[in-house]
Amino acid sequence: MFFPHKLSIAICLASVITVNAAKPGIVSDAVDAAEWMAKALSSSGYKADFTLDSLREVDRFLDEQAPGGKPKPNGLLSKDLGPRIFALGAYVGETIRRQAEGQWRGDDGDPRAEINLAVQLKSGAIIWPMQRVMKRFEHGAADGIYIYGIAILRQ
Repeated sequence: MFFPHKLSIAICLASVITVNAAKPGIVSDAVDAAEWMAKALSSSGYKADFTLDSLREVDRFLDEQAPGGKPKPNGLLSKDLGPRIFALGAYVGETIRRQAEGQWRGDDGDPRAEINLAVQLKSGAIIWPMQRVMKRFEHGAADGIYIYGIAILRQ
């Protein structure tokens, strides 16, 4: 099944501009993007404090800003969709990483580094938060972020 948003998200993600150019590397970009997203969500009325509960807010944000997998006109995802999806994925990954004492894993040489960025949990399990946020964006609540976090942290 082809999802037109998947291609546009991938193209946008490929052009992500780092938040802090002084820190090279996809992992550093993700940590910076997670911090930026936490501030952006908080300033827009969403609770974004890197707790498991805050992942409900990511679901709420996506429900409100991208109903049916389409950015709301003039909404918070109507511009710079790729970098914002990356930042949401970074926030989700950083939240789970902190809760599970995991580590970011990324390959700067990977042409799809933004999408393939992973978090390795203390248990050894590996998750791909950017891919999950992309699925949530496209498919809606069926691929919820909060339930994803709960399932991962119960392992």
